[in-house]
Amino acid sequence: MSTKKHTITLIPGDGIGPEVISATRRIIDAAGASIEWELCEAGAEVFKKGLSSGVPTETIDSIKRNKVALKGPLETPIGYGEKSANVTLRKLFETYGNIRPVRQFVGVPSQYASRNIDLVIVRENVEDLYAGIEYMQTPGVAQCLKVITRKGCEKIIRLAFEFARSEGRKRVTCATKANIMKFTEGFMKKTFEDIAPEYPDIASDHVIIDNCAHQLVRRPEQFDVIVTTNMNGDIISDLGSALIGGLGFAPGANIGNEVSIFEAVHGSAPKYAGKNIINPTAVLMSGVMMLRHIGAFDIADKVEHAVCVTFEEGKHPLRDMVGNEGSVSTTAFTDAVIANLGRTSTTWNPKPFKPINLPQVSGRPDFVQAKEERLFGVDIFVESGLSAKEFGDSLSALAEVTVLKLKMVSNRGVMVYPSVGVTPDIVDHNRCRFILKDENYALKDEDIFNLLNQIASKHKWMHVEKLKIIDGVPGFTKAQGED
Repeated sequence: MSTKKHTITLIPGDGIGPEVISATRRIIDAAGASIEWELCEAGAEVFKKGLSSGVPTETIDSIKRNKVALKGPLETPIGYGEKSANVTLRKLFETYGNIRPVRQFVGVPSQYASRNIDLVIVRENVEDLYAGIEYMQTPGVAQCLKVITRKGCEKIIRLAFEFARSEGRKRVTCATKANIMKFTEGFMKKTFEDIAPEYPDIASDHVIIDNCAHQLVRRPEQFDVIVTTNMNGDIISDLGSALIGGLGFAPGANIGNEVSIFEAVHGSAPKYAGKNIINPTAVLMSGVMMLRHIGAFDIADKVEHAVCVTFEEGKHPLRDMVGNEGSVSTTAFTDAVIANLGRTSTTWNPKPFKPINLPQVSGRPDFVQAKEERLFGVDIFVESGLSAKEFGDSLSALAEVTVLKLKMVSNRGVMVYPSVGVTPDIVDHNRCRFILKDENYALKDEDIFNLLNQIASKHKWMHVEKLKIIDGVPGFTKAQGED
């Protein structure tokens, strides 16, 4: 039993956040947890004060001190300048792992209620498309960079295996779109295949993410732990919550080696705020995950069993799912769980929980070092309203006075110059691939600058990607139709 006094940063959040956080705090305190709560703010009210991050310095300092936070849902601005405060917190504190259990409660209505669903989705939490690196390349073309690193893959994959061990789970499945995005999603698959043999006690396999989603709907009980990239994990974890009754039952933990932040998967649902009808289970079970994280395993078990007993009694704040039958208010549900503290569920099968051995991965920026790198050419992205042939001919002529030659032009990933006989519908955003005329020549930056100057005399270029051969392997993909 953990007797150490813990100070936890508590962020009520927006919309329904204060209600579900209040319920969670009441239950955890009643269970006898040795916790001092440090109240802080983030989200909508902070945005309104003009702080674009949504997270004030006082909150950041509190989390730095305490290392652990429990938070309610925060509103995320949609379609305008401010970043998500949720994402800001995850990135600031390098909480690289998002752990989302998907486990069925007895007494909660669901089409899958008899399937004994008990799986966990471990989602990379700070990179991928969520790096938020976006540009308007032309007035009609937007670009988002998908950033996947070997370091990020190693951290999340090791965390998935260590988490499996901490709960006595038997299999980890890696879900990627490596069949299409061979470098980015492929990095996750390759890293998984490199690391899995270090965990011989745990079975491992790989599945394409769309098949994973299909299988989650068709036969979810086949999965144990699923590890995946950020965007994939975001999508399939919401799918997972639907299998067990909805987002109101979907807890989550943002795990880092220094700081961990616990929160539900659901949003702030402002239209339900203040009505005392919201289901606090997701935040409460996030609190249970937090208790185990700080070593309070006995208190976590106590709360978990009380929740299950309450559902078994038919008491639940689920009016939107089952009408008034058995439905109680948020506060009445909270009171019922408190009254059931100390009782043992007859249907809940506790895991053999033990502390997670957090992975220790080198912090050096050049995490992967090549033995040999060779500059092979350059891709220059150029805006043009010309036809593919006119544009390609123009670039070929401009490159004649340089050490490079135009190999091809692709548009939305398909080669349009030289023509392959079929021309797709094109836009004004072109990837123009130039390679060395003499493969034995050592391409230099000034050669690229010279080519850019030639192109700029006739066209508008946007950005440049160097084409590298890394340890004998091309570090770039080909366009559809490119030889």
